[in-house]
Amino acid sequence: MLEDWVTNYGYPVLLVGTFFEGETILMLGGLAAQLGYLSLELVIACGFLGSVAGDQFFYFLGRRHGRSLLARRPRWQAGAQKVLKHLERHQVPLLLGFRFLYGLRTITPIAVGLTEIKPLRFILFNIAGASIWATTIGAAGYYFGRAIESVLGDIRKYELEVMGGIVVIAALLWVFHRMRGR
Repeated sequence: MLEDWVTNYGYPVLLVGTFFEGETILMLGGLAAQLGYLSLELVIACGFLGSVAGDQFFYFLGRRHGRSLLARRPRWQAGAQKVLKHLERHQVPLLLGFRFLYGLRTITPIAVGLTEIKPLRFILFNIAGASIWATTIGAAGYYFGRAIESVLGDIRKYELEVMGGIVVIAALLWVFHRMRGR
């Protein structure tokens, strides 16, 4: 049953998941590729496309409605201010690596949209950063699965437990981050 679901819906779920955030879903995609349900190359491609599309959407949302959006979401204001401060000193590393900064992933493109950074410059860095991120996280899921298999043997016997464990750990990290923010 899990195999059929992942095979039939895995790629669209990866596209949608990486549009919004996606580390956990992309890592699970890499694990599914290691189990033979998906292709690692297509997992990385879906992660790349979803990430680029999502960040471009949030960039243009920031350009058009950024100030009013931040005014309605006070918790995002602190993150946006942090991003704007780092953009002044570390523009290139931030534009390439913001996907790796937990808690700033969605707010960064919105904040960048508030600046004078032109759309072409943002999309070029967005493409470069998304390719690094999708390859790194997708491959991490794949090799994480391979490492577990070397310890446990045939990982397919434990696939529900392993995937469930990753989801639980990700959920706990998300809850911890949300509680710390309050």
